[in-house]
Amino acid sequence: MNAKARTARRTLRDRTRTQRAAARITRQGAGTLATHCIAAGLGIREARTVAGSLRKNAAKVGVTGAPGTSYVHGRARACTRYTRAEVARMAVVYRPRKPAYKAVATHLTLAA
Repeated sequence: MNAKARTARRTLRDRTRTQRAAARITRQGAGTLATHCIAAGLGIREARTVAGSLRKNAAKVGVTGAPGTSYVHGRARACTRYTRAEVARMAVVYRPRKPAYKAVATHLTLAA
């Protein structure tokens, strides 16, 4: 496989991941913080990082979310799902340093 094909496949994979996460949030009405970050355009590792920071800000803003269950690779894990408005309230308080994270914070704030 040449470099052009690798780049095209990576672009398609990233776009698919983003669209699926956004569709899941729209369909269910709420999603985990990582899902919201993936829908905003981050990769999985970066989404987990930003989700951890947003989780800390949830306590500051007083957002509790709704308890749920997340299924990944056959395992069920307890999670908390948030609506777009709740994530926007957390994103207002979130102060990232990295430019990519700043863009995501802006996207999450405007998504509500």
